[in-house]
Formats: sequence, C-alpha cells, structure tokens
Amino acid sequence: MSVERGKRADLYVRVSTDEQADKGYSQRNQEEMLRKYCDNHWIEIRNIVYEDHSAKSFNRPEWKKLLSYLKKHRGKIDLVLFTKWDRFSRNAGDAYQMINVLRDFGVEPQAIEQPLDLSIPENKMMLAFYLAAPEVENDRRALNVFYGMRRAKKEGRYMGLAPVGYKNKIDQGGHKYIAPKEPDATILYWAFEELSKGVFNTEQVWKNAREKGLQCSKNAFWQLIRNPVYCGKIFLPKFKDEESRFIQGQHQAIISEELFDKVQEILDGRGRKYRPKINTRNDFPLRGFLICPVCGSLLTASRSKGRTNHYSYYHCRKGCPYRIRVEELHQVFEGELRKFIPRKEMSAIYRKIIAEAYYELTQNEQKIKKQLLHQLKDYENRVSHIRNLLAMQKIEPTDYLEIKRQYDSVLTGLKEKLDNICRSLPKIESLLEKDIMELMALDSIFEESKTEDKRSLIHTIYPQKLLFYGTLAEEVKPDDILTLAYHYNTEKTK
Repeated sequence: MSVERGKRADLYVRVSTDEQADKGYSQRNQEEMLRKYCDNHWIEIRNIVYEDHSAKSFNRPEWKKLLSYLKKHRGKIDLVLFTKWDRFSRNAGDAYQMINVLRDFGVEPQAIEQPLDLSIPENKMMLAFYLAAPEVENDRRALNVFYGMRRAKKEGRYMGLAPVGYKNKIDQGGHKYIAPKEPDATILYWAFEELSKGVFNTEQVWKNAREKGLQCSKNAFWQLIRNPVYCGKIFLPKFKDEESRFIQGQHQAIISEELFDKVQEILDGRGRKYRPKINTRNDFPLRGFLICPVCGSLLTASRSKGRTNHYSYYHCRKGCPYRIRVEELHQVFEGELRKFIPRKEMSAIYRKIIAEAYYELTQNEQKIKKQLLHQLKDYENRVSHIRNLLAMQKIEPTDYLEIKRQYDSVLTGLKEKLDNICRSLPKIESLLEKDIMELMALDSIFEESKTEDKRSLIHTIYPQKLLFYGTLAEEVKPDDILTLAYHYNTEKTK
C-alpha cells in the first residue's frame, strides 16, 4: 500500500518485557525504522507512543490514551504506524474491530514492513495470517518445550526448581539435576520416620521439624509428604493415549519407597494408630494471672512432696507465706465460669463458627475425598464404556473380562481409600446436632482444653489480673466483648 505525502501520523512502538528478553525486540530499533519510513514518505510525526504491554488484547494503558486523543481530535491524524501487525494485535477478531474503530475516527492503521491495502477484501486473509503467525510460533515453541520436559521426565530427570530438601546442581556435562541438601534432607527423613509410626499427627511432626531447623511452611509440608520425588520417583501425568505413571528418577532418594508407602497409608487413615498429644504441663493454667491477696505480687505455682504424695499449690514468693491448693482454687474458678450463661441468640452464630472451623481443619481430607470421588466416577465410566463396546461386539468377551478385572481391582482400592478417609472425618452433622448451650459452657471448655488454650480463655475473659482471698474470688468485671455472647449470673456457682 502506498502512502500519500503530507500526511500526519502517530508512531506506535510496542514491546513486552518477555518479548524483549526472548526475541531481542527493541523499542529503539522500531522507532528508528518508523522515523526512517516517515522521512522517506514525507509523513509528519505528531507523537511517538511507547507501550510495554502484551498484544493479547487492546486493554493497554498507552493505547487507551492514544484512542482517546484520536476520538477527541478527529481529522488531525491520518495514520497510526507500527513495524509489524503483531505489534498492533495478535487477535484477529479484536484487530478487525479496532481497525473499524480507527476508520470511524478517520485514521488508517498500517504496518510498514507488512503493508496491506485493507480496502481490498482478499487482503484481510493476509492480515489474518500476519496476526496469527506469531501466535502459532509461540504455541509451537510452547509445545516443543512441553514435549521436551515430558521426554526428560520419562528419562527420570526432575524438572524445575528443586523441592524442599534438595538443591539444583549442574554436572560437568552441563546437565541439570537435583541432589539432597543438608540438614534439610536428614530432617525430612526423620519426619517421614515419625509419621510412619502413627504416633503424632502431621502438624505436630511439622512443628518439631521446624524446631530442628527445617524452613518450610505448614502447607508446603503437607504437599511434600505426598510427593513421591522423595522416594526417588517422578510422576508422569496422563497425556493423550498415555496413562499416568511413576518413573524411576535419576536423582538420589531421601527415603525408601517402603517408608513413603507406609506414610501414605497413615495419611489415608489405613495405618493410623492412636495419637496421644504431645505432653504439656496442665497443672497450673492460672499461673501468672493471680495476685497475692497478702502482698500484691503475682502468684507462682509448684509441686511439693509430702510424706506419701505430691501436692500442688499456687503460692507467693519473696518470703510471703500465702499459698492455696491448686484443686481448691480451680474449683472456685470453675464456679466463676459457670456464672457465664450463653445467650440463646448466639446459637446460630456459634453453629456457623463450628461449621467454618470444621471445614478449615479438614480441608486436606476433604480435598483427598473429592479426588477419590472423581477417580471413582472416571473408572465407573470406563467400565460402562467397555460394557457398551461388548454389547456392540467391538471387543471380544475375553478382552472385556480382562479389562473389567483390572478396573474392578482399581475400583476396590479406591473405595477402600474413600471408606478410610470418610471414617477419619468426624461428622459435621453430629457436631451441629449437639446442644449448643453445652458446647458454649465455659467451664466445660476450660476443663477439656490444653494448657495454652486454657490460658488464652482466661486472658479473654479476664484481661486484668485476678485477686483471690482464700477460697473466694473477688468479683472482677469480665471483658466487654464477652458480655455480648454471655449473661453473667452472680448467683450461679454450681
């Protein structure tokens, strides 16, 4: 397409950060070519627009500004020039629409290296090619990368950033691989061993691993104990006619395959044992909250040995003789907690809180359950499909029986996993059917809680220190927020 002399143009220079890095595109080079073109064709340059956004859509800041100017100043600009059509757009539908918009403003878009007379209908086919060619090139490059990575996985090579406990390395031949990283690898081996015993739950093991020096979040820990890369395996996803499978990796395993499988059984609930809580001192939850009625100091607590038994006391220090038996003081304190009567109007809110806490605490099990249900449905559809093939005489009965036997074996395993995960999940319905007033009873919550939870409860109810005279608790005004959920009955002590 020839351009008439004496016209005015805006130059549009676009290059995204990725394009500049991958293909070497340069704003300076584009600008130089456009200026030279305008000089040769006697075109006056009004403005140069620089853009660094992708051409997937026209939702680009600088392009919007240019379009707004062209709309307000119709007839002042004749051309919008760029080097190639992929600098303008990479979407044929959007490009045609934008060309019509520009023409309504009296502006003709044109690529100086790929000139087209768009008034000729056949040239629209060429425009479609110019717009699609870069996208086809990108798709082909992405597909080549995908096939390359899949081939590497088939060869047992781990691709990408090394997982926790490993580090990325390069051998003398320039090949990348992962190798165990200390002390993380040793800590992870210990963590898998602890999980395989079925004694402590995952969060407890994670916390202990953190104390040993493992730098890993709780969510990342959940993912890594499910990752077969630690026993030397690499997962190859399903693609087209190829079924998903595990490949023996070239990297060094941190744990054995037997240990990994045992941990998976524990996590799935098949090998779970009784898991006691990590031992914590539960004798003195009120320590640090009590004021000595004699000298005004904070009371501490300890156990003392008598002739035949041990006795626990809250007591003062620095020579003050005041002390009181732990059992006696706890009885008084629990009597104080019974004075808090839950408000009935809070029942619906409390049920909602229980439901939200339930789904938050069981989200991992819920995710596994959802995956198992999806797999079950997939294999049941496969069985149905081969049954239809048999009915239409497209496969032999012997082939049908062999395939069905394999699928039945998989279905049995999946159903067993699903049953185990369902048994491990408490029923939310049974929780919500309980008397909410009983669940909200502070004395019951206090009695059944761990020490750290008891102390949090005490601090919430009584933000100020407590003062006791013998076995009688001084009346202390509870926290204002607590009064929204509870009535305070001064006569209720039993």
